[in-house]
Amino acid sequence: MTTAGPPAAYKDLCLDAEDAARVGRFWSAALGLELDTHRGTVVRLSGPTPQETLWVNEVPEPKVAKNRLHLDIHTGSVEELVELGASVLDDTLPWTLMADPDGGEFCAFVRETPPDQLLYELVLDAHDPRATARWWAELLGGHLVSEDEKVWAVGDIPGAPFEWFVVSPTEDEKVGKNRVHIDVTAEDLDRVLAHGARLLRPRGDDIGWHVLADPEGNEFCAFTP
Repeated sequence: MTTAGPPAAYKDLCLDAEDAARVGRFWSAALGLELDTHRGTVVRLSGPTPQETLWVNEVPEPKVAKNRLHLDIHTGSVEELVELGASVLDDTLPWTLMADPDGGEFCAFVRETPPDQLLYELVLDAHDPRATARWWAELLGGHLVSEDEKVWAVGDIPGAPFEWFVVSPTEDEKVGKNRVHIDVTAEDLDRVLAHGARLLRPRGDDIGWHVLADPEGNEFCAFTP
């Protein structure tokens, strides 16, 4: 029987870091999430809903390239983020480009009164932003918008703890595994594959999820029944 609705649903967000405890403490404070340790070097940040969960996974590989997927956040001030361990990379933009303690880029949007939900957007670099944004919109059930035909955004993603999933143009080639990725749930993995995802690693004895990639090679994990 064919399942109605989009092929998948947003589940949560994952970050890789060389020092998961340090990076977890930073993002816990920056996003107002509760921090706890889950299975040794894996740190879990949790919020009021399951979709606000952010996992920080400790990895041995150092960061060697600009993150292809990054977070945009609301904040009361750049200074408070610096005090938490972030560094400023560029303060000449309408927002402030910063790096977390692992060097992972993120953008800080200063608000006089930040909202309760501090995660503003996820931003993905792509060679074909329109096609990539449309792919994610159809996968997760969001709607597609653009102001200039260059940068595309997916809004109203069911359950997502952020306003927009933005896809921006880049000419850079993807280098290695993305250090930030999305987890999704799916009732039928075949529907996700039929939509154009590529299976990188199936669920097995060592992992309880499937590792997939979107059409531009960006990894994400799918949890199925």
